[in-house]
Parts: sequence; structure tokens; C-alpha cells
Amino acid sequence: MSAERRVEALGLTLPEPPRPLAAYVPSVRAGDLLFVSGVIPVRAGQPVCRGVVGGEVSGEEGYEAARVAVLNALAVIRHAAGSLDRVRRIVRMTGYVASREGFVDQPAVINGASDVLVEIFGEAGRHARVAVGVAALPMGVPVELELIVQLLPEDSQAR
Repeated sequence: MSAERRVEALGLTLPEPPRPLAAYVPSVRAGDLLFVSGVIPVRAGQPVCRGVVGGEVSGEEGYEAARVAVLNALAVIRHAAGSLDRVRRIVRMTGYVASREGFVDQPAVINGASDVLVEIFGEAGRHARVAVGVAALPMGVPVELELIVQLLPEDSQAR
């Protein structure tokens, strides 16, 4: 099943790609790699939640915020590549988690995004990853993600 069809089958909806919050572009292509700038959990430009994980935001809410953020990243990828079916592999994801002092479950929070990537792309969605705790993120959100994706040539599609 193609990635685009799998998104539908999972009942997921990709939003319009979010607009950058500052002086940068949503993604940059270098050869067959697409570098996706930091994406946060927003819907229609508004954060789905605010605060630090382990404080105002529970681990479960952080996990859900990571799911929203990765859907925004997928929207950027679709816009840049023309289709999610052009994704050969998710190479790497860096996840930043705004964390209360002493909170150490950043990997479990970022699993919200990793799980979605595997649901959609299967083995090609398994990626190298970093999950880092930080003091604060833009707009007060609990999660920010950046991705590196390998694309297929324009004249071919995966699966």
C-alpha cells in the first residue's frame, strides 16, 4: 500500500504545511535528501497545547503533541516532494521536548512521532533519532521536530 493510501487508511489528515515563524524556509532539498525545518504541534496556526512536559503537560499529552507535529512535518514533505509516495526512507528525526527539571522521558514523548512514521512508511519509517530535553520552545509548545528524509527520483514512487 502506498504511503498516501496508508495515511487515508489510518484516518489521518495532513494539514496545510505550517508557515515558518521566522526567517527560514520549511524545507531544503540537497540531492535526494530533504531537510525539514523545525515543526511544532499547531493546528490552523495555534498550538494544540502549551507548557513543559512533566509540568503543565503530561507525558501522554506530549506524545499526542508529537503526533500532531509529525503530521505537520509530513505536510511539508508532501508539499516539497509532491507526494509522500516519493519518500524512500525517513533518515533521521530530532525531537526537542520542553521539559520540567528532572523530567527524563523525552524518548517516550517523541515516540508519538516515531510511531506515526512507522505506521505510514513501515520499515522505511524507522529512523535514527535524538530526543532532547530543553527549557522552552517557540510559542510555548512542548515539542518541536526536525527531519531528514531520503526521496526517490521524481519519475518513480515507492510501494
